[in-house]
Amino acid sequence: MSVLAWIVLGLIAGFIASKLVNRTGGSLLLDLILGVVGAFVGGFLFTRFGAAGVTGLNIYSILVAIVGAVVVLFIYHALVGRRAL
Repeated sequence: MSVLAWIVLGLIAGFIASKLVNRTGGSLLLDLILGVVGAFVGGFLFTRFGAAGVTGLNIYSILVAIVGAVVVLFIYHALVGRRAL
């Protein structure tokens, strides 16, 4: 899969994951960037657990990327929330 496809997939996943994790409308740009990172994380996690990772621009790959983006966003917001306290 090309780097451009990873970025597009990550942006889509980041947008959806930001709506799932942070419903209050936080920093959309940051959530999109973390979504791109989450696409890589999702592919890594799924291959580690024996499932197929990101295979292209399809529904399964978007779901994998969303799972990774949710994980990354959840960890990020947990860390930032603790720092603010």
